[in-house]
Amino acid sequence: MKGLVYKSTGSWYNVKLESGEFIECRTRGKMKLAKLKVTNPIAVGDVVELELDESHKGTGIIKNITPRTNYVMRKSVHKAKQGSLIAANINRAILIATLHHPKTSLGFIDRFLVTTDSFRIPSTIVFNKSDLLTKEDLGAINYISSIYEAIGVNTLLISALKNEGLDKLKQLINNQTTLISGHSGTGKSTITNLLIPNLKQKVGEVSESVKKGVHTTTFAQMFEVDESTKIIDTPGIKELGLIGIEDAELSDYFPEMRNLLGECKYNNCMHTHEPNCAVIAAIENEKIAESRYLSYLSMLENEDRRW
Repeated sequence: MKGLVYKSTGSWYNVKLESGEFIECRTRGKMKLAKLKVTNPIAVGDVVELELDESHKGTGIIKNITPRTNYVMRKSVHKAKQGSLIAANINRAILIATLHHPKTSLGFIDRFLVTTDSFRIPSTIVFNKSDLLTKEDLGAINYISSIYEAIGVNTLLISALKNEGLDKLKQLINNQTTLISGHSGTGKSTITNLLIPNLKQKVGEVSESVKKGVHTTTFAQMFEVDESTKIIDTPGIKELGLIGIEDAELSDYFPEMRNLLGECKYNNCMHTHEPNCAVIAAIENEKIAESRYLSYLSMLENEDRRW
């Protein structure tokens, strides 16, 4: 039998069969994926092959994972040299960001975009809590949006609290499987509840002492808006560690740098200090945002990014 993984709790997987029925499944023994060092071999969004478990009636055994079109992975929190799969086989990735309460840094946004761009997954930045923004804040959002719109990443400004701007978001995710990610407290679960009114996921608050969100989603889980529209809600991410990306290929996941491929004097240019570097020239001419370049340097210098 074949099925689609809707929820992963680490040891058990909630799988929807082609018949429409749901069944709790597990793996027998350890499953290893070629070239992937991961703590969780099966992700929400995976299409799996399974059989009924005769020793535990009403449950199944996952025997195989069908080839993925893509996946999103982060560095494992507990095992530095391994990754943690967030989701697989998605059509779009949405990052819920907030200017304040909690603050989403540009560095975090850039790491998220590098992660999704490595599989050329279309990404959208949704700025939530517009009801809390001052005139000065709105100017900052417009400036940040201009940086990302220029590299092909569309942005939206919404207020989940006041249910404003959700129509555009609904159009964006229609007939797709969409990953929703972001820090805890940015409103991911609230937005998911608005997109699927009968869902009623637990909604958390922002800790006033540290201005960070309180985790409410424990495991990644897929929900259906309708038969062809699915949302994968993920646990809040404090930090997004990149793994499996070599120094020489990092700039390929920055679209504005990728567009200058072959224009530097040296073929192996790292865009840090080399003469006649097209990327450095573009920064000096303000054709590449300085914040994006600083994010690139930060990722390049982070030894924990590499396996």
